[in-house]
Amino acid sequence: VQFYNFLLILGGKHVGIVDLGNIGLKVATRLEAFGCKISYNSRQKKPVPYNFYPNVCELALTCNNLVICCTLTVETRHLIDKDVLKALGKDGILNNIARGPIVDEKELVKFLVEGEIAGAGLDVFENEPKVPQELIALDNVVLPPHRAAFTEEAFRDAFQLVLANLEAFFSNIPLISPVIDE
Repeated sequence: VQFYNFLLILGGKHVGIVDLGNIGLKVATRLEAFGCKISYNSRQKKPVPYNFYPNVCELALTCNNLVICCTLTVETRHLIDKDVLKALGKDGILNNIARGPIVDEKELVKFLVEGEIAGAGLDVFENEPKVPQELIALDNVVLPPHRAAFTEEAFRDAFQLVLANLEAFFSNIPLISPVIDE
């Protein structure tokens, strides 16, 4: 008897987004088009129609997929630890599109190998450019290169944003995308 590893469908799933900033909000908007239920965790509640969870573990308990969109800070280093992975559960999928060190990679490998979470999609790694051999060997992990932003459109948009911010700065008006040091 031949058994196949079936692919998973994203449509209709409950997706938790860690940090509903600019990127997280764009991810949520795209996931809504697939019929996904969206919940999120951020430093503060936002005026959006999604369920808010002040704690990442509580968020992970409620969803099938967890998408990491937060910035890397001292506070977010290893934010996704064994407690969050345990809360995500055996059917959960972790997607990290943010920064590698946000996920405790050793714990992630352990959970993936032991089948304690279903899988992971990792665009970034804890010690880039090195990818742990344990992750490469797993068939429940997707490891695309960190190249999602290398498109003509992305570079054009980034260039336009830089120009708009420079124009705003030299015109003494608020920046479009200020860096806020909190």
